[in-house]
Amino acid sequence: MKQIFLFCLVITLGSCQEKEIYRFEVKEGDGILNTIPVVLELDDLKGIDDDNYMIFNHGEPVSYQSDKEGQKLWFLHHPDNKASYSLEKVEKKFISGPNLSTSKDNGNLQLSIENNPLVQYRYEMMYPPEGTDSLYRKSGYIHPIRTPKGDTLTRIQPPDHYHHYGLWGPWTHTQVNGERVDFWNLGEGMGTVLFKEFKETRSGNVHTSFTAAQEHIDLKTADAPQVALNEDLKVQLWNLDRPDRYMLDYTTTFTSPLESGILFEAYRYGGGIGLRFNERWNKDNCSVLTSEGKDRLTADGSNARWCIVSGESSDGQETNGILFMSHPKNRMHPEPMRIWPIDANGGRGDMFFEFCPIRHEEWKIEPDKKYELNYRMVIFDGELKAKEAEAYWQAFANPPQVQMNKS
Repeated sequence: MKQIFLFCLVITLGSCQEKEIYRFEVKEGDGILNTIPVVLELDDLKGIDDDNYMIFNHGEPVSYQSDKEGQKLWFLHHPDNKASYSLEKVEKKFISGPNLSTSKDNGNLQLSIENNPLVQYRYEMMYPPEGTDSLYRKSGYIHPIRTPKGDTLTRIQPPDHYHHYGLWGPWTHTQVNGERVDFWNLGEGMGTVLFKEFKETRSGNVHTSFTAAQEHIDLKTADAPQVALNEDLKVQLWNLDRPDRYMLDYTTTFTSPLESGILFEAYRYGGGIGLRFNERWNKDNCSVLTSEGKDRLTADGSNARWCIVSGESSDGQETNGILFMSHPKNRMHPEPMRIWPIDANGGRGDMFFEFCPIRHEEWKIEPDKKYELNYRMVIFDGELKAKEAEAYWQAFANPPQVQMNKS
């Protein structure tokens, strides 16, 4: 398994008139096939103010982005870059990368690259079509997800499943104090998941992100609805410096405030990360490939590290899709999947994908204990091959590590 290590050697210069330079190297192991984000830790570099420094790759300036505390510098390492870099003090910066941003518009938070809105999070209530039960109203979901060329890949409120909302992750068969509560099938009126507040939004030259607090609400209690789970959802969009792909991280952290916690029963749907794909895809123009070599006919119920779902583009001229990745620390990894069979929805073969960590075994959520699930997606136009998918997963599973040279 490929390991990528980031070594940093601090060079002390003899003259105070000379440039202050810190050199580091990306150790590529058996090679880096795809562009990946790399982090340079500054914890051991005292007195560094990233506003006065730039990263160079053999003399070429490299765009980067710091964290809120200024102790981490994120940049992209390209397969054709040299392994050695330098962090140099400069009088004035003279490079900026693509503008990644967040913006609010009519109840939606948009994540964009160069003013191209690619991912949208709905924080205000969305009501179902007129004549449909208002129980299907919802906030706290992601739609649309668009490819770099502008094709929408997600769908909400399809007539066959009004409770489907783009990219989302409610739990289905659960028990609260021995009573069954369903946060997924909204029409039953048992439960729902709603946006509460934004905790953070961040933007820069390498990534843009938001963290939203969401409440999983039990509607079956006698006196008043109660919160059964508190969730922090972090969504992070990464620029990959290419016109046909970008990367999206989806991290859910949740706790239960209930004295007895909550039980997630084993079921083929629920939690994890689920996505209802656009209505143009069906059994004739949509395909699946998993890390274990499974396809649309054999993938449902199997386990995988990653899964590529792709289909025909809106112009009918090429393909596009999403690579889904499960992190090794996730429960039940390699993770079970729910993938609609080829004859789903009356034989149409519409596409639904989910990593489902409770598909085969129940999961007891203890009170006030923190749980976390991490997923990564690559949204692409054109084609993404199995070799590339494995390389993306390896970089996700074994992220770059920083080892400082103390000598």
